[in-house]
Amino acid sequence: MQVHGGLLRVRGSGVLLLGPSGVGKSETALELVARGHQLVADDVVELWVENERLIGSAKPAIRHFLEIRGLGILYLPDLYGPGAVANESAVSLIFRLEHWREGTAYERVGLERPEEQLLGISLPRLVLPVRPSANMATLVEAAVRDHEQRVRGRGGAELLDARLRGEPAP
Repeated sequence: MQVHGGLLRVRGSGVLLLGPSGVGKSETALELVARGHQLVADDVVELWVENERLIGSAKPAIRHFLEIRGLGILYLPDLYGPGAVANESAVSLIFRLEHWREGTAYERVGLERPEEQLLGISLPRLVLPVRPSANMATLVEAAVRDHEQRVRGRGGAELLDARLRGEPAP
């Protein structure tokens, strides 16, 4: 399966960025690489299932390249070194970037993470509204850190919920 998006390894977790053309997926990817994370694929992500995990990579012809409107095509190993890229990654989180729409009810608490299925694999999905003042790379990093905490059983929303109910933290 192929999807239009970007795939990165952020803190070791595979992050699939999806959304309409021009929403800022590649710019978010570039900022994440500049912060020390790794690009796996830009624009076209090839996905397959291996050992019950969703794995992604770039087409060999465009591997390690990133297109930024206004700059053109960038070859990341030359700009950021060989550690700035990875050939493939398991996918841990799906991010759907969309243009901010006034009046839309976006998630504000996060007790439950909706899931999305790709090739029969269910993964947590977050919808992030993109606004001119938003730093999407910071939001993606924070979401990955929160996901790591949730895997350990103690995400921020669960901690606050327990505190408000007077229960011990999970």
